[in-house]
Amino acid sequence: MKGCCVDEKCALTAILQSVSMQEVALAQILNGEAEKLKKAICMTNCINELLEVNESVQQTVNTVAQLECCLKEKAIYAMESLNELRHKQCC
Repeated sequence: MKGCCVDEKCALTAILQSVSMQEVALAQILNGEAEKLKKAICMTNCINELLEVNESVQQTVNTVAQLECCLKEKAIYAMESLNELRHKQCC
């Protein structure tokens, strides 16, 4: 676009902030899953119900782990790009 200028440092910083906020959200999801598991353990004596809850928690944890990998890649990209910008400015 003509006349559109994006400050790369600001954009990369925004990406890192976004990753941080998403990490907080994932931590809250994991905390909720831990609470769900605790409640299930306290409320039931049926092994089948516990296994179902455990499977649900396991699926959520696996999904969160996959999202963590994506966020890690995003953060690495942003940090490397910021370092490249700093290096270009110094030279």
